[in-house]
Amino acid sequence: MNVPILPTTSVGSFPKPDYLKKARLQLSRGEIKEKKLRELEERATKDWIHFQEEIGIDILVDGEMYRGDMVTYFAETLKGFEISGLVRSYGNRYYRKPVVVDEVKRAKPMTIEWFQFAQRLTKKPVKGMLTGPYTIMDWSFNEYYGSRRDLTLALAGVIHEEAVDLEKAGAQYIQIDEPAVSVRPEELPLAVEAMGVVTKGLKAKTLTHICYGDFEKIYPGMLDIPVDQIDLELSNSSFNLLELFKKHPFTKEIGLGVVDVHSHVLETKAQVVDRIEKALEVFRPEQIYVDPDCGLKTREVQEAKDKLRVIVEATKEVRKGLVSAGSVGGKL
Repeated sequence: MNVPILPTTSVGSFPKPDYLKKARLQLSRGEIKEKKLRELEERATKDWIHFQEEIGIDILVDGEMYRGDMVTYFAETLKGFEISGLVRSYGNRYYRKPVVVDEVKRAKPMTIEWFQFAQRLTKKPVKGMLTGPYTIMDWSFNEYYGSRRDLTLALAGVIHEEAVDLEKAGAQYIQIDEPAVSVRPEELPLAVEAMGVVTKGLKAKTLTHICYGDFEKIYPGMLDIPVDQIDLELSNSSFNLLELFKKHPFTKEIGLGVVDVHSHVLETKAQVVDRIEKALEVFRPEQIYVDPDCGLKTREVQEAKDKLRVIVEATKEVRKGLVSAGSVGGKL
């Protein structure tokens, strides 16, 4: 894991190019075969890997060109699920909500082949990307298990199997996304318990992404989530979370969201530099990984690229300042 101070990365998803959007629609209409879609998904993945290398991102993601929704993708592969009709998630975004109708089992690996494909394209580390058991449970209809806890722990077992196989395949970083954790504070202990099942025995660096919730109600309890790093959106909330962290030390690494993924406005390098420097008043440099607030799939391709570029440019400027000053710490 030879990465510089303040490593740059991304949360996971990138926007799909127009040719891939068109192909996915054509497949749904029976106008092309799965093989053709796969070729275009591979082309789009290569393009995003090469772009990240070109601008100097330190820890890469595959961009999830082969996925639709972050939960439905896994439900379509796991045994025990059926897929319902479209449900609105936010704004004008919709997904096909999974329905649990039988015992949940992993029929086959779900992400390994794509991880290996992406990792072969670069010498830099590529994250293994999973959706966490609590979020899959919360975003699905449960018509089989007796309780939310029962379903969550069943899912934790199969996600653990996938995480183990990702590590065996060479993943140095495994991200388990849990955006739903911040929505029901009373169920935080369940999310903590389930993540413990997922990450048990893993030697890879583990991280989770949580976004857009009432963090005052789950902090500092969310520090009990058994991962090495918690990735958070901070730009969307004007970095107000830093005030919470000043009251109670943030004891893990942090994925520092420095650009707003739900805005067309492109942040300036000066704005992003200012955000990183504010964080350095609270965190040690060694704690911080710099990235967007969330996945960038909601943006147009060029918007996403521009936001990633400004992250890299701003981070490089802050790094130079730290080296010049001989700084090895902020406050914690």
